[in-house]
Amino acid sequence: MMFRNTLVVVLLSVLCFTSCKNDDDGFEIPPPRDRTIQQARDKDSLLNYMSTHYYNSSTFETPGNYTYDDIIITELPTDPDTGEYLDLPDPDNNTLLIDAIETHTAEYLNVEYEYYTLKLNQGGGDSPYASDTVNINYYGQLFDGEDFDSTANAENLDLITLIEAWRLVLTDFGTATTIIDNGDGTFSYENYGLGVMLVPSGLAYFNAPPFGIPQYENLIFKFELYTREPNDHDEDLVLSFLEDIDGDENVFNDDTDGDGIPDFFDIDDDGDGVLTKYEDLDNDGDPTNDDTDGDGIPNYLDSSTAISNQDDN
Repeated sequence: MMFRNTLVVVLLSVLCFTSCKNDDDGFEIPPPRDRTIQQARDKDSLLNYMSTHYYNSSTFETPGNYTYDDIIITELPTDPDTGEYLDLPDPDNNTLLIDAIETHTAEYLNVEYEYYTLKLNQGGGDSPYASDTVNINYYGQLFDGEDFDSTANAENLDLITLIEAWRLVLTDFGTATTIIDNGDGTFSYENYGLGVMLVPSGLAYFNAPPFGIPQYENLIFKFELYTREPNDHDEDLVLSFLEDIDGDENVFNDDTDGDGIPDFFDIDDDGDGVLTKYEDLDNDGDPTNDDTDGDGIPNYLDSSTAISNQDDN
């Protein structure tokens, strides 16, 4: 699973840089490129790719439970003499990506990024939160058409552990409306999210990719989104998506007590010395509905109300 554990990849990259930046020949690993400048380059590359590649659009005109294997992306033919791109072949059945994609923007690491999705089926179920675990099939490829990762069968992936692009894209798709138990340990799904994402390197691995992906590489993923399951990463009785206090769909930047640990990883969210799970005073399994002083701030986020349900035990 090449795009998992991004934090681990980055950590290893830092360790490698620290230990190897100077060798006997004086070799030095260059610092990361400026993200704003790289984003401009990536955008040009992505737009050029989408202007010169098409997909088999007529396949998806008839509703059905298609898979990522049904999505065929092909480069436009070129003139053998001049090398210039020719017209779209069979336009009744094919569509240029640039004419079919949806354009999105997102701020990440203080840079405004543009990324693109081809939505072939929205999916009729609930959309995942960026902190959920999702069950998906996917296929990842480089711009030269080489694949670098894929699933043989659907896998459960925690979106928190993935590159930023997955958290941005999958939250805009729906899960399956119907799950069918096949009786042999496998499941079938109907009306699930199906699409393609084309993402800049800044929303992928940037300068610290796993083996098999070049630095600063834009990536393409085809995917099928089947199910979602909310997580409680710190097991404090507050689901991780509820710890997105500012409601910006990014749980990494919510840190109520300012201790450097995001709330969804912090077992004492307000830093009052009482664990969040023990601020569930009515013992209903939900600390979010306990507000002793009635100030509209739940006890687990209110450092002035340090009352524990363990006091009497």
